Amino acid sequence: MKKVIILLFVFSIFSCEQELKNTKVSGPVFGTFYEITFASQSNENYQKQIDSLFFIINKSMSNYQADSDISKLNRNEVVNVDNHFTKVFYASKKLYRETEGVFDPTIGKLVNAWDFGSEKPKAKLDSVKIDSLKRYVGFNKMGLVDSTVKKEDGAFLDFNAIAKGYAVDVIGEFLESKAIENYMVNIGGELRTKGVNIDKQNPWTVGVENPNFDDTQSTNIVLGLKDKAMATSGTYRKFKLDASGNRYAHIINTKTGFPSKTSILSVSIIADTCMLADGYATAIQAMGIEDAKDFLFRHPELKAYIIFENEAKEFEVLNLNGFTE
Repeated sequence: MKKVIILLFVFSIFSCEQELKNTKVSGPVFGTFYEITFASQSNENYQKQIDSLFFIINKSMSNYQADSDISKLNRNEVVNVDNHFTKVFYASKKLYRETEGVFDPTIGKLVNAWDFGSEKPKAKLDSVKIDSLKRYVGFNKMGLVDSTVKKEDGAFLDFNAIAKGYAVDVIGEFLESKAIENYMVNIGGELRTKGVNIDKQNPWTVGVENPNFDDTQSTNIVLGLKDKAMATSGTYRKFKLDASGNRYAHIINTKTGFPSKTSILSVSIIADTCMLADGYATAIQAMGIEDAKDFLFRHPELKAYIIFENEAKEFEVLNLNGFTE
């Protein structure tokens, strides 16, 4: 009798495992797309809850929404920020300190002035105008006290370099709260994975694109990602050309106020959270090759894949801290 019960129990467990199948949810968000794949035994896709989380994050940190908390702050209104804002604020402080100011979310006015941001430029940009805007740059001048941001009037906060990665983490944590053990969250190429792809019984397959300037798409490398997050920052789609044909990245140099002139075309970072992967990828993109290598030597917890253009205008790759392992 005991053998029969044990066999039935094992069969029951096996049957439950067999019932697991992937559910996919997708749609537009943050000016890009989202695609979420997770293994579940039910038909519930959690679309309403996911869209609700996106709405809350937008309401907190979107510079493109006039009634968001961050937009109100940038108009010098007093706002009690929510928990999402607080987490991103403190993570940005960490990145600001570790990168010695290369990552700085107070660069927003200059981003807008160069026509890379949420607001169109209101005046012709010259060195005098740039110098006048640089005085607002410096995340060390901002603080957060009892859910209230303390800042100089006129300072403009922009979390676009980290908030999308944070949203990926929020969705991942939501799925885990539903006891989902296998998923991949993808928001515009920013990724977080857990477990495996149930349909294939393999780690989640992800790729790093080649930095093609003609808007065509091709893959440089494909790898398996499990229980990690990955984010990519690239300058090959958003850049400006000077009179000599030099490309300048949409990432602003916080010291000069000008777009970064760099040979780095793409930086992909693997980290424990997508928020940190997103922020570090942006910062390393602006550093230049030698500073990037030095920074990553001091941060072995960050796996990096950097595609850059050498002096012969050919693509080269740096695979650092075991990115492909």
